[in-house]
Amino acid sequence: MTTPRSRELRPPRNPIERKAVRMWTVVSLVLTLPPVLTLALLTLLIPPARPWLAPWLAATAVISAACTLVVPRRMYAIHRWEVTGEAVYTLSGCFWRRWRVAPLSRIQTVDSLRGPFQQMFGLAGIAVTTASAAGPIRIRGLDAAAADDLLDTLTKATQRTPGDAS
Repeated sequence: MTTPRSRELRPPRNPIERKAVRMWTVVSLVLTLPPVLTLALLTLLIPPARPWLAPWLAATAVISAACTLVVPRRMYAIHRWEVTGEAVYTLSGCFWRRWRVAPLSRIQTVDSLRGPFQQMFGLAGIAVTTASAAGPIRIRGLDAAAADDLLDTLTKATQRTPGDAS
C-alpha cells in the first residue's frame, strides 16, 4: 500500500557561485594540459613514434577539451544546496547525481573547506558531518563570505535543534 507524500521531493533551491565554473575550468586545465603538452612534445621530437603517438595525442586533446569546456558548466548546472529549519539539502555530481539530506538534529560538525584554488577565486565550501556511513555532505563553490555566514547559521541552528546528533 502506498501512502501519498506530504511533500514532493524537489532539488535544493540555491545555486553555487558562478565563479566556481572559472575555478573548475582552471583546475581542469592544470590537470589536463601537462599530458597533452607532453604528448605533443614527444610527437614532435620523436619522428619514428609519430604514427602511434599522434592518435594518443588526438584522443588526449579531445578528452581534455571536453573536461575543460563541458564538465565545469555541467557541474554548475547541477550543483544546488539549501538549508531549511529542518535539514541541509544538497544535489551534486556531474555524471552521477547525488541528492543528500541531513536533518539538523543529526549534524555533528560543520567545517569550512578552502583549498588553494578556492582561495584564489574567493570561494569556499562547507562540510556537514553526521553519523552517516556515506560521509559528510559537502557544499562546494560558495562565495567565501557566504560560506562563513552559512557556517555560523548552521552552527547556531544545530545548537537550537533538539536531537541526539548521532
